[in-house]
Amino acid sequence: MSAVLPPSAHPAHPAHAASDPVAERLAPLPPLRALPALPALPALPGLLDGALALAARDLRIAWRRRADTLAALVFFLMVSSLFPLAVGPEPQALRLMAAGVVWVAALLAGMLSLARLFNDDLADGTLEQLLLSPHPLALLVGGKVLAHWLGSGLLVTLAAPVIAVQYGLSAGATGVLVASLLLGTPVLSLIGAVAAALTAGLRGGAMLLTLLVLPLCVPVLVFGAGAVQAFEAGQGLAAHLSLLGAGLLLALAFAPLACAQALRISLEA
Repeated sequence: MSAVLPPSAHPAHPAHAASDPVAERLAPLPPLRALPALPALPALPGLLDGALALAARDLRIAWRRRADTLAALVFFLMVSSLFPLAVGPEPQALRLMAAGVVWVAALLAGMLSLARLFNDDLADGTLEQLLLSPHPLALLVGGKVLAHWLGSGLLVTLAAPVIAVQYGLSAGATGVLVASLLLGTPVLSLIGAVAAALTAGLRGGAMLLTLLVLPLCVPVLVFGAGAVQAFEAGQGLAAHLSLLGAGLLLALAFAPLACAQALRISLEA
């Protein structure tokens, strides 16, 4: 005689179990498949970090070679101071020529270190490493130009008031001279950097560098000296300073790109 099972012990009919919403809710979920790990994205370096690091490196090198850095400043002071001795002590003549003499001396002083701007890096292999860097080459070139301007153009600008006293310029004219140098000397460094990149590694590149830079810098000298002369004559100087500022913006936008392309051509040659 078979034992009678209670109703609760009878196996549930498959159709009944499938239609039971409570059983569906309490049924264990299938194990989740582990998702494949996403590859870690490489950290993008800051755009300006490489340029600032390169500028700090060049400034440290310039500090170690203090004699070369101070040579440009001494050259500027000597050239500017010799002109009054050759022309004579007439105050009116000295005031007329002061701005032109300071600008020409600033240009020549800045060119003393232009030949070494890229040649040293080309000789020791640093330039090839810059080309392989994840940072844009144009920004790295901008860092080197910044270091060059800090070691030449800024020093010349800070020394300009001393020369202005020798030429008898007024305080207002001295301020205009300093303002024009602050706007114009970076343009000289940027133009010089393009020429230095084109002549990097060439034999006799220093002479070719001079021939390339001097004609291109004439407008900067004209507007820089013209601002001081316009102030002395009582005319408006906004046009001269505006043109210098526009030239600075154009040089900042295009000169680093031109330098980068010129360096690639120099390395491939």
